Amino acid sequence: MYGALDISTSGMVAQRVRMTTIAANLANVESIRNAQNEYDPYLRKAVMFAPGDPSAKSPEGRAMGVHVASIEVGEEPLRERYMPESPFADERGYVMVPNIDTTTEWVNAMQASRAYEANVAAAETTKTMMAQALRLLA
Repeated sequence: MYGALDISTSGMVAQRVRMTTIAANLANVESIRNAQNEYDPYLRKAVMFAPGDPSAKSPEGRAMGVHVASIEVGEEPLRERYMPESPFADERGYVMVPNIDTTTEWVNAMQASRAYEANVAAAETTKTMMAQALRLLA
């Protein structure tokens, strides 16, 4: 029974990381400067999951659940935006800006939110089943 809780917990942790990454993408949809105020357009990031939970305490637990394998930089090319007033504009007046599709990011956020909610529901159901089993044993 505890394995089921571990699986749900690992799913919630993974989806929380995914939501944080999506929020960063949405927050930086217009970012073309880095922390040093240099031209460095933000590149979209995506979370990659892998089976298993390396943080689990038991060998059986490490084989179950999910974890964040990596956060990868997207391969989408930057897009051009006409901004002749920008100091980063090329000779034609265009600046390369992040190619982040806000609609796609919002859909991904909704999917991650629903997956998180499903893991919460599974954890609550597992807790209820454990409580019922303890009542039967008492």
